[in-house]
Amino acid sequence: MGYPLKKTSLNLLVMKMSDATAVRQAQLGRFTDRLEGLSARLQAPSPVETGQLVHLSGMRLEVAGLRSPIGSRCQIWGKVPVEAEVIGFHGDRLVMMCEGSAEGLRPGAIVEPLEGSDRIPVGPGLLGRVIDGAGRPLDGFSPPSGEITVPLQGAPLNPMDRGALEKPLDVGIRAINSLLTVARGQRVGLFAGSGVGKSTLLGMMTRFTEADVVVVGLVGERGREVREFVEDSLGPQGLKKAVVVATPADTSPLMRVAGCWRATAIAEYFRAQGLNVLLLVDSLTRFAQAQREIGLAAGEPPVSRGYTPSVFSLMPNLIERAGNLGSGSITAFYTVLTEGDDLQDPIADSARAILDGHVVLSRTMADSGLFPAIDIEASISRAMLQITDGSQQAHARQVRDVHATYQANRDLIAMGAYRAGTDPKIDLAIRHHKAVHDLIEQPLDQPANFDSSLTRLAQVSEAMEQDNGPAATQMPLQQKPVETMPAPLAPATR
Repeated sequence: MGYPLKKTSLNLLVMKMSDATAVRQAQLGRFTDRLEGLSARLQAPSPVETGQLVHLSGMRLEVAGLRSPIGSRCQIWGKVPVEAEVIGFHGDRLVMMCEGSAEGLRPGAIVEPLEGSDRIPVGPGLLGRVIDGAGRPLDGFSPPSGEITVPLQGAPLNPMDRGALEKPLDVGIRAINSLLTVARGQRVGLFAGSGVGKSTLLGMMTRFTEADVVVVGLVGERGREVREFVEDSLGPQGLKKAVVVATPADTSPLMRVAGCWRATAIAEYFRAQGLNVLLLVDSLTRFAQAQREIGLAAGEPPVSRGYTPSVFSLMPNLIERAGNLGSGSITAFYTVLTEGDDLQDPIADSARAILDGHVVLSRTMADSGLFPAIDIEASISRAMLQITDGSQQAHARQVRDVHATYQANRDLIAMGAYRAGTDPKIDLAIRHHKAVHDLIEQPLDQPANFDSSLTRLAQVSEAMEQDNGPAATQMPLQQKPVETMPAPLAPATR
């Protein structure tokens, strides 16, 4: 009888021990799960490299303790965080320039590098927006959304990947369509002094040019012109397919330079989508002047009228990013401000050598009331012979020759020193000067499509060819008849 009782007690003890083991195992499992969850949340400490602001003079900042590369951006902690860009180094110190105002910075301020500062967000959400050189909105709306990021300063295009200039582009300007035909994917400069009508002509081309997307870079211009350009030149309909990057004259040199790069990078994104993009930069001269300030702050020596070597190396990098690539294209127009109307200005001369053509605006023609004041004698499109037929080229040569003849003898004609019938070419130029004037002149709100421009050119040229008769008997209004001295009186006789 005692043995069954002992066996039952032993079984109960085993069962209790099994239950206790199961409980401990369950507790251990819960502890392990909790430990694994905490381990997943823990991250290895990542040390952040920082430096200190040790010198500030004008726009030049020097930072010790950092090893950031040229072109990278950093944040300086002061009363208000300030972003700066590395523009050079001197010994073991980095040379930086502030993106905005340096007010509030103090000696020893902490400087931290910013990750991903060399890439910008792009996407269809940029259409219809007005942003600054840093991508911040200027139109009062929320920051634009970017689906992907692209390098701010993209890699140069392979020359063998570039598409040829084959198709004419209708820019809506009669003088350019007929006498200076532009190709899709061409890079053209608008050269003029101040107050001659560069921005106005650019606004007309913005409204009238056939393009899928328009990217406008307003760099270093007057602040009031930004709103005028958006509301008057683009309008609500034009803004729907446009992106405006505005960095007025009161922004820092870094912002003005970044505005050009950002506008070009946005245009490259839309070109990669197979779209035809119109890129307008006003102005290339302000870009060069801003880069000159950066170069001088970095310690570069001036080489030509105060411009530093980096100016002449960055201009080709910027301009060469436009053109045809794959099924998309970037047709670019850059305004170039000629100081004192001097076309031999270093920036104008360098840009003219890089671009595929230039349109020169004449102050004399603008002062006479002609708009657009395009000097067809000094302007040229290097792609015109490739994209036009022989008939248009012959008509354009005829009109340009007559215009050049009149301009060469303008002073003689105005003073009345030229006698009608002396030179048949000058007589022809006098008779058809008004027709050439009307061909160039165009109202601000009236586009001239490509076909109507060619028709008008052919009419003017054919009228010149048919006018082979003798010189007109009527003299110009400015010309006075030659006065003859009366014959001397005979001596009196007694």
